[in-house]
Amino acid sequence: MIAGIVGLGEMGGGFAERLLAANIETVGYNRTRGKAERLIAKGLRWAESPREVAERSDVVLTMVTNGEALAAITAGPDGILAALGGKVWCEMSTIAVDDVKELANAAAAAGGTLLDAPVLGSQVSLAQGKLVIMVGGDEAALARVRPALEAIGPKVFHVGEVGQAKAMKIAVNLNLSTQILALSEGLLLAVRSGIPRDTALDIMLGGAMASPMLAYRAPLIKALPEKAWFDCNMMHKDVNLALALGEELGVPLPTTATSAAWLSAAKGQGLDHHDFAVLYYVLARAAGERLEIPIATAGSASK
Repeated sequence: MIAGIVGLGEMGGGFAERLLAANIETVGYNRTRGKAERLIAKGLRWAESPREVAERSDVVLTMVTNGEALAAITAGPDGILAALGGKVWCEMSTIAVDDVKELANAAAAAGGTLLDAPVLGSQVSLAQGKLVIMVGGDEAALARVRPALEAIGPKVFHVGEVGQAKAMKIAVNLNLSTQILALSEGLLLAVRSGIPRDTALDIMLGGAMASPMLAYRAPLIKALPEKAWFDCNMMHKDVNLALALGEELGVPLPTTATSAAWLSAAKGQGLDHHDFAVLYYVLARAAGERLEIPIATAGSASK
Protein backbone atom coordinates (compact mmCIF):
# COMPACT_ATOMS: atom_id res chain seq x y z
CA MET A 1 0.00 0.00 0.00
CA ILE A 2 1.15 3.51 -0.80
CA ALA A 3 -0.29 6.26 1.39
CA GLY A 4 -0.50 9.88 0.31
CA ILE A 5 -0.88 12.86 2.62
CA VAL A 6 -1.90 16.39 1.68
CA GLY A 7 -1.29 18.79 4.56
CA LEU A 8 1.95 18.22 6.47
CA GLY A 9 1.45 20.54 9.41
CA GLU A 10 1.66 19.48 13.05
CA MET A 11 -0.89 16.68 12.75
CA GLY A 12 -0.46 15.71 9.10
CA GLY A 13 3.29 15.64 9.54
CA GLY A 14 2.82 13.39 12.54
CA PHE A 15 0.66 11.07 10.43
CA ALA A 16 3.47 10.84 7.91
CA GLU A 17 6.02 10.03 10.59
CA ARG A 18 3.94 7.17 11.94
CA LEU A 19 3.29 5.77 8.46
CA LEU A 20 6.98 5.86 7.66
CA ALA A 21 7.79 4.21 11.00
CA ALA A 22 5.37 1.43 10.06
CA ASN A 23 7.27 0.94 6.77
CA ILE A 24 4.35 2.18 4.68
CA GLU A 25 5.54 3.99 1.57
CA THR A 26 4.32 7.57 1.90
CA VAL A 27 3.95 10.39 -0.61
CA GLY A 28 3.24 13.92 0.59
CA TYR A 29 2.44 17.49 -0.41
CA ASN A 30 2.23 20.69 1.57
CA ARG A 31 1.62 24.25 0.37
CA THR A 32 5.03 25.18 1.78
CA ARG A 33 7.71 22.58 1.14
CA GLY A 34 9.79 23.74 4.10
CA LYS A 35 7.49 21.96 6.53
CA ALA A 36 8.15 18.68 4.71
CA GLU A 37 11.94 18.75 4.65
CA ARG A 38 12.40 16.83 7.90
CA LEU A 39 9.96 14.19 6.62
CA ILE A 40 11.71 13.94 3.26
CA ALA A 41 14.90 13.23 5.20
CA LYS A 42 13.09 10.33 6.86
CA GLY A 43 11.88 8.83 3.58
CA LEU A 44 8.80 10.79 2.56
CA ARG A 45 8.44 11.04 -1.23
CA TRP A 46 7.62 14.61 -2.21
CA ALA A 47 4.84 15.38 -4.70
CA GLU A 48 4.48 18.69 -6.52
CA SER A 49 0.69 18.93 -6.20
CA PRO A 50 -2.32 17.34 -4.48
CA ARG A 51 -3.15 15.70 -7.80
CA GLU A 52 0.27 14.04 -7.91
CA VAL A 53 -0.29 12.68 -4.40
CA ALA A 54 -3.52 11.05 -5.58
CA GLU A 55 -1.86 9.73 -8.75
CA ARG A 56 0.92 8.02 -6.81
CA SER A 57 -1.12 6.68 -3.86
CA ASP A 58 -3.64 3.96 -3.07
CA VAL A 59 -5.16 5.98 -0.25
CA VAL A 60 -5.11 9.76 0.11
CA LEU A 61 -5.26 11.39 3.54
CA THR A 62 -6.06 15.07 3.97
CA MET A 63 -5.50 17.09 7.14
CA VAL A 64 -5.90 20.86 6.76
CA THR A 65 -7.12 23.76 8.88
CA ASN A 66 -10.60 24.43 7.47
CA GLY A 67 -13.04 24.09 4.60
CA GLU A 68 -11.39 26.85 2.56
CA ALA A 69 -8.00 25.16 2.74
CA LEU A 70 -9.63 21.88 1.78
CA ALA A 71 -11.31 23.41 -1.27
CA ALA A 72 -7.92 24.72 -2.41
CA ILE A 73 -6.40 21.21 -2.54
CA THR A 74 -9.46 19.45 -3.89
CA ALA A 75 -10.69 21.16 -7.05
CA GLY A 76 -9.10 22.18 -10.32
CA PRO A 77 -6.58 20.48 -12.59
CA ASP A 78 -4.03 20.07 -9.77
CA GLY A 79 -6.55 19.01 -7.13
CA ILE A 80 -7.12 15.60 -5.58
CA LEU A 81 -10.36 14.98 -7.45
CA ALA A 82 -8.56 15.16 -10.79
CA ALA A 83 -6.79 11.84 -10.07
CA LEU A 84 -9.03 10.09 -7.53
CA GLY A 85 -10.46 7.37 -9.80
CA GLY A 86 -10.37 4.01 -8.01
CA LYS A 87 -8.76 5.47 -4.88
CA VAL A 88 -9.94 5.90 -1.29
CA TRP A 89 -9.76 9.39 0.17
CA CYS A 90 -9.75 9.71 3.98
CA GLU A 91 -10.76 13.27 4.86
CA MET A 92 -9.42 13.80 8.40
CA SER A 93 -9.87 17.55 8.97
CA THR A 94 -12.57 19.10 11.16
CA ILE A 95 -15.10 20.68 8.80
CA ALA A 96 -18.88 21.02 8.60
CA VAL A 97 -21.01 17.91 8.15
CA ASP A 98 -22.66 19.24 4.97
CA ASP A 99 -19.26 20.09 3.50
CA VAL A 100 -17.90 16.55 3.86
CA LYS A 101 -21.09 15.14 2.34
CA GLU A 102 -20.61 17.38 -0.70
CA LEU A 103 -17.01 16.19 -0.99
CA ALA A 104 -18.17 12.57 -0.84
CA ASN A 105 -20.52 13.19 -3.76
CA ALA A 106 -17.70 14.85 -5.71
CA ALA A 107 -15.37 11.94 -4.94
CA ALA A 108 -17.97 9.44 -6.18
CA ALA A 109 -18.44 11.45 -9.38
CA ALA A 110 -14.66 11.28 -9.88
CA GLY A 111 -14.70 7.50 -9.50
CA GLY A 112 -13.29 7.41 -5.97
CA THR A 113 -14.59 6.81 -2.46
CA LEU A 114 -14.43 9.29 0.40
CA LEU A 115 -14.26 8.21 4.01
CA ASP A 116 -15.09 10.80 6.65
CA ALA A 117 -12.25 10.14 9.14
CA PRO A 118 -11.53 12.84 11.75
CA VAL A 119 -9.32 12.14 14.75
CA LEU A 120 -9.49 12.65 18.50
CA GLY A 121 -6.32 13.73 20.25
CA SER A 122 -3.43 16.14 20.02
CA GLN A 123 0.13 15.98 18.77
CA VAL A 124 0.93 14.43 22.15
CA SER A 125 -1.66 11.66 21.70
CA LEU A 126 -0.40 11.07 18.17
CA ALA A 127 3.24 10.76 19.26
CA GLN A 128 2.22 8.38 22.06
CA GLY A 129 0.23 6.17 19.68
CA LYS A 130 -3.06 6.97 21.41
CA LEU A 131 -4.92 8.79 18.65
CA VAL A 132 -8.54 7.74 18.03
CA ILE A 133 -9.89 7.73 14.47
CA MET A 134 -13.62 7.80 13.73
CA VAL A 135 -14.77 6.75 10.28
CA GLY A 136 -18.00 7.37 8.44
CA GLY A 137 -18.62 5.75 5.07
CA ASP A 138 -18.30 2.49 3.18
CA GLU A 139 -17.05 -0.36 5.36
CA ALA A 140 -15.41 -2.18 2.45
CA ALA A 141 -13.39 0.95 1.66
CA LEU A 142 -12.42 1.18 5.33
CA ALA A 143 -11.16 -2.42 5.24
CA ARG A 144 -8.90 -1.49 2.31
CA VAL A 145 -7.21 1.36 4.14
CA ARG A 146 -7.43 0.17 7.76
CA PRO A 147 -3.70 -0.77 7.93
CA ALA A 148 -2.72 2.81 7.12
CA LEU A 149 -5.20 4.27 9.61
CA GLU A 150 -4.13 1.88 12.37
CA ALA A 151 -0.51 2.90 11.81
CA ILE A 152 -1.58 6.44 12.65
CA GLY A 153 -3.92 5.61 15.54
CA PRO A 154 -4.59 2.12 16.91
CA LYS A 155 -8.25 2.80 17.77
CA VAL A 156 -10.33 3.01 14.58
CA PHE A 157 -14.11 3.14 15.00
CA HIS A 158 -16.69 2.88 12.22
CA VAL A 159 -19.51 5.18 13.33
CA GLY A 160 -21.89 5.14 10.36
CA GLU A 161 -22.37 7.15 7.20
CA VAL A 162 -20.32 9.99 5.77
CA GLY A 163 -20.96 13.04 7.94
CA GLN A 164 -21.58 11.12 11.13
CA ALA A 165 -17.88 10.93 12.00
CA LYS A 166 -17.58 14.70 11.59
CA ALA A 167 -20.66 15.13 13.78
CA MET A 168 -19.06 12.91 16.43
CA LYS A 169 -15.82 14.91 16.24
CA ILE A 170 -17.73 18.18 16.67
CA ALA A 171 -19.70 16.71 19.59
CA VAL A 172 -16.46 15.76 21.32
CA ASN A 173 -14.55 18.96 20.58
CA LEU A 174 -17.16 21.29 22.03
CA ASN A 175 -16.23 19.78 25.41
CA LEU A 176 -12.61 20.89 25.22
CA SER A 177 -13.07 24.62 25.63
CA THR A 178 -15.96 24.26 28.07
CA GLN A 179 -13.83 22.06 30.34
CA ILE A 180 -10.89 24.47 30.28
CA LEU A 181 -13.22 27.42 30.90
CA ALA A 182 -14.91 25.72 33.88
CA LEU A 183 -11.53 24.78 35.36
CA SER A 184 -10.31 28.36 34.86
CA GLU A 185 -13.31 29.73 36.76
CA GLY A 186 -12.65 27.45 39.73
CA LEU A 187 -8.93 28.11 39.62
CA LEU A 188 -9.36 31.87 39.56
CA LEU A 189 -11.81 31.65 42.47
CA ALA A 190 -9.25 29.67 44.48
CA VAL A 191 -6.47 32.15 43.63
CA ARG A 192 -8.62 35.11 44.66
CA SER A 193 -9.17 33.28 47.96
CA GLY A 194 -5.44 33.41 48.59
CA ILE A 195 -4.45 29.89 47.49
CA PRO A 196 -1.29 29.69 45.34
CA ARG A 197 -2.27 29.06 41.74
CA ASP A 198 -0.09 26.04 41.16
CA THR A 199 -1.18 24.43 44.42
CA ALA A 200 -4.84 24.92 43.51
CA LEU A 201 -4.28 23.56 40.00
CA ASP A 202 -2.47 20.47 41.31
CA ILE A 203 -5.34 19.80 43.71
CA MET A 204 -7.93 20.19 40.97
CA LEU A 205 -6.03 17.82 38.70
CA GLY A 206 -5.57 15.31 41.49
CA GLY A 207 -9.28 14.74 42.04
CA ALA A 208 -12.29 13.31 40.28
CA MET A 209 -12.85 16.35 38.06
CA ALA A 210 -9.61 15.77 36.12
CA SER A 211 -10.54 14.35 32.73
CA PRO A 212 -7.73 12.98 30.54
CA MET A 213 -7.90 16.16 28.48
CA LEU A 214 -7.54 18.40 31.52
CA ALA A 215 -4.76 16.19 32.88
CA TYR A 216 -2.52 16.92 29.90
CA ARG A 217 -3.68 20.42 28.89
CA ALA A 218 -4.46 22.28 32.11
CA PRO A 219 -0.79 22.18 33.26
CA LEU A 220 -0.10 24.46 30.28
CA ILE A 221 -1.61 27.23 32.40
CA LYS A 222 1.66 27.20 34.38
CA ALA A 223 3.64 27.90 31.21
CA LEU A 224 2.03 28.05 27.78
CA PRO A 225 3.92 26.46 24.88
CA GLU A 226 5.64 28.93 22.57
CA LYS A 227 3.93 27.18 19.65
CA ALA A 228 0.29 26.48 20.47
CA TRP A 229 -0.84 22.88 20.41
CA PHE A 230 -4.32 24.09 19.39
CA ASP A 231 -4.78 27.83 19.32
CA CYS A 232 -7.89 29.81 20.21
CA ASN A 233 -8.78 30.47 16.58
CA MET A 234 -8.83 26.75 15.76
CA MET A 235 -10.85 26.04 18.90
CA HIS A 236 -13.25 28.86 18.04
CA LYS A 237 -13.74 27.39 14.56
CA ASP A 238 -14.73 24.03 16.05
CA VAL A 239 -17.04 25.65 18.61
CA ASN A 240 -18.76 27.57 15.83
CA LEU A 241 -19.22 24.32 13.89
CA ALA A 242 -20.91 22.88 16.97
CA LEU A 243 -23.19 25.89 17.39
CA ALA A 244 -24.21 25.74 13.71
CA LEU A 245 -24.94 22.01 13.96
CA GLY A 246 -26.88 22.55 17.17
CA GLU A 247 -28.96 25.23 15.48
CA GLU A 248 -29.64 22.92 12.54
CA LEU A 249 -30.67 19.99 14.74
CA GLY A 250 -32.55 21.99 17.37
CA VAL A 251 -30.12 21.16 20.18
CA PRO A 252 -29.42 23.95 22.70
CA LEU A 253 -25.71 24.33 23.50
CA PRO A 254 -25.57 26.95 26.26
CA THR A 255 -22.12 26.19 27.67
CA THR A 256 -20.70 25.96 24.16
CA ALA A 257 -22.08 29.41 23.39
CA THR A 258 -20.41 30.73 26.55
CA SER A 259 -17.06 29.26 25.58
CA ALA A 260 -17.42 30.85 22.14
CA ALA A 261 -17.84 34.25 23.79
CA TRP A 262 -14.66 33.78 25.82
CA LEU A 263 -12.73 32.61 22.79
CA SER A 264 -13.85 35.84 21.12
CA ALA A 265 -12.61 37.69 24.20
CA ALA A 266 -9.22 36.01 23.76
CA LYS A 267 -9.05 37.55 20.29
CA GLY A 268 -10.09 40.91 21.67
CA GLN A 269 -7.26 40.74 24.19
CA GLY A 270 -4.75 39.77 21.49
CA LEU A 271 -4.23 36.30 22.96
CA ASP A 272 -5.86 34.17 20.27
CA HIS A 273 -2.52 32.90 18.91
CA HIS A 274 -1.94 31.02 22.16
CA ASP A 275 -3.14 27.53 22.99
CA PHE A 276 -6.72 27.70 24.25
CA ALA A 277 -5.47 26.95 27.77
CA VAL A 278 -4.88 30.73 27.77
CA LEU A 279 -8.58 31.09 28.62
CA TYR A 280 -7.50 31.18 32.28
CA TYR A 281 -5.61 34.42 31.60
CA VAL A 282 -8.44 35.83 29.51
CA LEU A 283 -10.81 35.29 32.43
CA ALA A 284 -8.28 36.60 34.96
CA ARG A 285 -7.73 39.80 32.98
CA ALA A 286 -11.51 40.30 32.78
CA ALA A 287 -11.51 40.03 36.58
CA GLY A 288 -8.96 42.83 36.81
CA GLU A 289 -5.80 40.75 37.16
CA ARG A 290 -2.90 42.16 35.12
CA LEU A 291 -1.09 38.89 34.55
CA GLU A 292 1.81 38.27 32.21
CA ILE A 293 1.49 35.17 30.03
CA PRO A 294 4.19 32.67 31.07
CA ILE A 295 5.79 31.00 28.05
CA ALA A 296 7.67 27.74 28.35
CA THR A 297 11.17 27.56 27.00
CA ALA A 298 11.76 24.94 24.30
CA GLY A 299 11.21 21.46 25.68
CA SER A 300 10.05 22.61 29.11
CA ALA A 301 6.27 22.61 28.59
CA SER A 302 4.27 19.77 30.09
CA LYS A 303 3.66 17.09 27.49
